[in-house]
Amino acid sequence: MARRIDVTGVGGVRLAAWEFGDPPKTDSDPAHTSPGVLLLHGLMGRASHWASTARWLSARHRAVALDQRGHGQSEKPPRAAYTREAYVDDAECALEQLGLGPAVVVGHAMGALTAWQLAAKRPDLVRGLIICDMRASALGATSQREWADWFKAWPVPFATLADVRKWFGEDDPWVERPNPARGEFYAEVMTESPDGWRPVFEPEQMLKSRETWVYDAHWEELAQVRCPALVVRGLDGQLGRAEAQEMVRVLPHGEYAEVADAGHLVHYDQPEAWRSAIEPFLDGVLTA
Repeated sequence: MARRIDVTGVGGVRLAAWEFGDPPKTDSDPAHTSPGVLLLHGLMGRASHWASTARWLSARHRAVALDQRGHGQSEKPPRAAYTREAYVDDAECALEQLGLGPAVVVGHAMGALTAWQLAAKRPDLVRGLIICDMRASALGATSQREWADWFKAWPVPFATLADVRKWFGEDDPWVERPNPARGEFYAEVMTESPDGWRPVFEPEQMLKSRETWVYDAHWEELAQVRCPALVVRGLDGQLGRAEAQEMVRVLPHGEYAEVADAGHLVHYDQPEAWRSAIEPFLDGVLTA
């Protein structure tokens, strides 16, 4: 089951939120409603990347994944704001309109940055935070140029989804060794057009989104997060161990978890190990 719920983001942008399992049954007493979990994907991702996580969460909690502006089935207005503030405000709108707060917010990569900035801004809406493979340090201009060049290297349109899987899983110069999960991840963000398969997002909007955070460090907002927070990294991901542990130190109530045999796409690479890493933390926060 996948149920779409429409949400209105800041500036009137229409956003698609998704439940990938049956919501847990509750009685009529509002005090006994199930605790909420909001799942935020990373840059270029979509809500469906959280499907396996949302399904096991939905047995006990109300878990909703959001297609962020410019992504998935949410609107992609060319003149809309693709700023840090817009992404944070959209997540805030989603929590309020869905009645999820105070929720645990789980974010991957850019979605994790949105999650901790939201937790710093609206502590009343966030009762717990899971940060998956996102750095707090500034990445800089070189990183932005590399991403612009990478987008230009994509051999779009792809003739078939098999070609998508092969390029992103094997042929992409950024792939150090064959990674079928990465190929599947990118196949999920492609749509068929008359001339072949193209991304559901606009690469220029992704670069615009990215340039609003890559030049700055984000330690200050981390220090303002007052709820329990778990920092999770894949052993071969983009977030190094030393930086992850420093993030835990900066967070007032930070914890650390590591997933072996996982890269940047931790929850997608190793869904069972990901679950084992975060479930004890979730149980503690959501049953407290």
